[in-house]
Amino acid sequence: MVSKKDKNKQRLKRHARVRGKISGTAECPRLAVYRSNKNIYAQIIDDVKGVTLVSASSIEAAFEGIGSNKEAAKKVGKAIGEKALAKGIETVVFDRGGYIYHGRVSELAEGAREAGLKF
Repeated sequence: MVSKKDKNKQRLKRHARVRGKISGTAECPRLAVYRSNKNIYAQIIDDVKGVTLVSASSIEAAFEGIGSNKEAAKKVGKAIGEKALAKGIETVVFDRGGYIYHGRVSELAEGAREAGLKF
């Protein structure tokens, strides 16, 4: 019998492998991305202190539109970029969360770059 592979289990393995190499500091925090079927979330995290510095998502009250498409991801990227610049964060390290850098993940990154974040 052929069993179907668990895609989320494979993603979590990729994420753990990447997290072994990427870590956020106070000078250069980590921009972490999580996408569900209905929404997309982004956080800027200082891993040394274990603190989330800035967050943005498509479920916030200020967000308008559908949360599960590329336009929404770009809006979330711009929102997190603007919030980060307001807090004085200019450079981050991008953590794609084990997802392929394609579609919503790449649009979020492009939106953050357009807002002024460097990575």
